[in-house]
Amino acid sequence: MKRSNSIYILIASMLLWILLYLNLEGITDFVLFDVFNMADGTKITEAIWFFLYEVPKVMLLLVLIIFIVGIIRSYFSAEKTRKALEGKSLLTGNVLASLLGVVTPFCSCSAIPLFIGFVESGIPVGVTFSFLIAAPMINEVAIVLLAGLFGWKVALIYVFTGLIIAIVSGFILEKLGMQKYVADWVFKTQVHQNKMETHRLSLNDRIQSGWNAVKEIVGKIWIYILIGIAIGAGAHGYVPDGYLADLLGAGHWYAVPLAILVGIPLYSNAAGIIPIVSVLLEKGVSLGTALAFMMSVIALSLPEIIILKKVLKWQLILAFVGVVATGIILVGLIFNQIDFM
Repeated sequence: MKRSNSIYILIASMLLWILLYLNLEGITDFVLFDVFNMADGTKITEAIWFFLYEVPKVMLLLVLIIFIVGIIRSYFSAEKTRKALEGKSLLTGNVLASLLGVVTPFCSCSAIPLFIGFVESGIPVGVTFSFLIAAPMINEVAIVLLAGLFGWKVALIYVFTGLIIAIVSGFILEKLGMQKYVADWVFKTQVHQNKMETHRLSLNDRIQSGWNAVKEIVGKIWIYILIGIAIGAGAHGYVPDGYLADLLGAGHWYAVPLAILVGIPLYSNAAGIIPIVSVLLEKGVSLGTALAFMMSVIALSLPEIIILKKVLKWQLILAFVGVVATGIILVGLIFNQIDFM
């Protein structure tokens, strides 16, 4: 599309976004009570209202943030990320890798080529792990969903603690001398550089990158959003108040470890798990336990571990899980003692 058309479409889209977002509650009430004539105050009504309100709210927030991050990401690439990390000292590398993990593309399918590229470039294993922990756990989807459902205070708490876990975990793994447990074939692999990276993108190209990011990411995660919010809606309407709080309350020593054990086998991402976390908090589960559950699902999920097994030996896999899980437990226990809500 032409540059002028791109700008006009962008402005019109933003105006429509604002109009819809500011009127979501009224639209939901109209659909539920005027169109479908449902009775107010019943469990089924509360569950359906939660679903009808949260789905468009989450989708609107995702579209906006993914579009913005898509433009930002047009300035990055895997090769540029590798170059930014090369030659850095360990702690500086851990910090920089964690920050880059927030804004650069990463998913399970890219774990292997990224890991190979980092190791082949001489970047320490610990720095690589800081990136691999931060990238899936602290991304635009997680941030926007947390901010939309709980407010920016909780979102910033999550970002800060996630960065600390990524930085410290990578640092510890490097100090443990874990590089010998990377699969031997990784060190023999040569990563091909992208020769197109020097191409300068126009404003129109970057706007198009934003739209492409929206189509690609939302296209992959919309089903998780629907499933997660549907589960959350059911719990919102039917799970008795206080039940989950009694099971996973801050007063129980086992609450945080149990939340992590439950979270690791689950297959989900931020889009699917955060609506469930929203209901956990609503039903009285403490913030630390809810954050620990969410972090374990996103950063220590079984599918991620299975994929990483292709490039790591079991000793390093177990060390990775143990160090990150310990960090998550500490975060959960600390925030269970502090009232942030």
